Amino acid sequence: MSADSSGIAGFRRKTVKRFGKKLFRGTLMDFLSAQSRIPDEPVLDNALFPWAEGVRLQWKAMRDELDQLLERRNALPSFQEISPDQSRISTDDQWKTFWLHGFGERMEFGRQMCPATSAALDQIPGLSNAFFSILGPGKHIPRHRGVTKGLVRCHIGLRVPDSPEPCLIQVDDVDCHWEEGGMFFFDDTYPHEVWNKTDGERAVLLFDIERPMGLPGRAVSRAMIAALKRTAYFRDAMANQRAWEERYRAATS
Repeated sequence: MSADSSGIAGFRRKTVKRFGKKLFRGTLMDFLSAQSRIPDEPVLDNALFPWAEGVRLQWKAMRDELDQLLERRNALPSFQEISPDQSRISTDDQWKTFWLHGFGERMEFGRQMCPATSAALDQIPGLSNAFFSILGPGKHIPRHRGVTKGLVRCHIGLRVPDSPEPCLIQVDDVDCHWEEGGMFFFDDTYPHEVWNKTDGERAVLLFDIERPMGLPGRAVSRAMIAALKRTAYFRDAMANQRAWEERYRAATS
């Protein structure tokens, strides 16, 4: 690619990203909020999701698979290695990921590596994204916001340092502390920030689900996700994920 075409592509990418954020966080967010069948609050009651407890109870099997991955922690990709668009919030190698599901698409490599976790994810209605999120000692993720009100995020604690030092996520003005085997749901369109001030590693299963909404809201939200999947934001992340999988296979074969 020439310097000119690369520059044009970069400009187009930034323009689409900026326009998309304005669109999703403006009128469309208000519409999806009005369509929501659950409260529009930063942190949500687990009881709103009747299937949640059955999934949470499988956390030890999830942790066993996570521990196997962590034996090769350095080989796992950093968050921004998969999604360079997120480099504003993380630039080091202290936020590792292992993807299992992306925008409704199964990551077959991850599913083969983690069959028990994948079986648990199959029990989740409206699953959009899922990955192991691993924060190294001292990691801080600055305040940021998700793009769409059409999704709700969940964390299941798998490895949480036993330390008096802070290890938490603040969603709007609500502090949420992880516990091993604990689960909480939150709306990531609220500003949120993460700290692991301990000298240990914090790991969770992070997943996004479709927000329970009326039929018009679901249709609009799904159209938004479909549009996102046609952008470089998604395509490049998928290409980066596939490239990492190939490197990992080659290194472990």
